[in-house]
Amino acid sequence: MRIWSDGPFKPRVAPVNADRGGMRVWSSGGLLVLSVAASLAIRVEPPYRELDVFGGALCVLSALALLWWRTAPLRALAAACAVLVVNAAAGYAATLVHWPLWVALFACFSSYGDRRRRIVCVLVFLVGLLGYVLLDRDPLETVPGIAMGFLIATVGGDAVCSRRAYNEAAEARLLLEERARLARELHDALGHAVNVMVMQAAVGRRVFADDPEFAREALGHVETLGRGALQELDQVIRALSPEDGMPVTTDLPALAERVRAAGRELALDVQRVELSPSGSRALNRIIQEAVTNALRHTDAGVIRVSLEQEGDEVRLEVGNAGRDFALPVPGRGLSNMRRRALAEGGEFHAGPAPDGFLVRAVLPVRAPA
Repeated sequence: MRIWSDGPFKPRVAPVNADRGGMRVWSSGGLLVLSVAASLAIRVEPPYRELDVFGGALCVLSALALLWWRTAPLRALAAACAVLVVNAAAGYAATLVHWPLWVALFACFSSYGDRRRRIVCVLVFLVGLLGYVLLDRDPLETVPGIAMGFLIATVGGDAVCSRRAYNEAAEARLLLEERARLARELHDALGHAVNVMVMQAAVGRRVFADDPEFAREALGHVETLGRGALQELDQVIRALSPEDGMPVTTDLPALAERVRAAGRELALDVQRVELSPSGSRALNRIIQEAVTNALRHTDAGVIRVSLEQEGDEVRLEVGNAGRDFALPVPGRGLSNMRRRALAEGGEFHAGPAPDGFLVRAVLPVRAPA
């Protein structure tokens, strides 16, 4: 089963069954041709009967059992065992009819991962083997070959089944990780803009009667933020696409202006830093989320953003002035910031400080390979 996604939340299953019918026909037909060729080339020695029309028909039936080896492997195994028993009872050598049995047994162990079905398959095989041993004219010579065939079919089938289950689990895990990544990007990209828009709209509504000019200015900021949010969403979508790895950038002066329009003060102490594209993306998302949290959880006080580079490290601090801050409850915002910093090989800390609440992140100039 191959899994991919048409969109952010629409997993689909690839139609891998489309070509199985043709595969079954080709495998069965190929074995049928091989049986006919072998019947003409192999000379049967006593005590077995020479191959005649009935023996040839049994070879054909054995090959046709493989028509079910992908869709119903247990049925194919039962059919192959039945043909083997009838072939032994009729006195023919098992040279031509035993191959579908091993293929069907392999298909059972590669298709069925649960123990109950595998036990049923082994019981069917043992019943067929018992009938063969009781009815065949010289079964002792084939015991080593039977043991080797059983070992190869079961171990090989189990290996294929385990590998398929591992691949499916890995693909499902990748899909979940991609969904989580998309959720983080959307949360960090739009969360700040939406929160500031709500605050500015609330300020405009409160002062609309007393200061209509300020309310009009606040509505203008809401419109500007809405347009910026749409551009941010487009940037996130382009950045998430495989062919475009553009880093997300934050215009810090514009960010300060939006915060001031919401009635708060944002003080910037920012130096020029050098980061990889993924590090730049992580840094800017952390800044946006930290400022958004400060706006969301406090109504007054200066928000300070300090950014500097010391050697191979970039240090970011976002402080929110205030008192009596409690220990933070891990939410989506803090979890996203911590995950982004750690993914770049950096550090992240958030908690109360003597003069308020402090978010601190340290990122390496270049992310580890």
